[in-house]
Amino acid sequence: MQSVRSGLRKGEVEKDTYGRLSCSNCGESLKTRNDPSEVYSIRSCPDCGSSWKDI
Repeated sequence: MQSVRSGLRKGEVEKDTYGRLSCSNCGESLKTRNDPSEVYSIRSCPDCGSSWKDI
């Protein structure tokens, strides 16, 4: 699993002017899953299932 920052550099994730992240393949906004036992949260696309770490 890649980080959100590397996804932005590769063009897999897009950020709009308000800072919202979206999947560049589907155009859907990313959903956040935050596990309290982990340091990072998971940002995932509901349509294609791709996911990225948000540290």
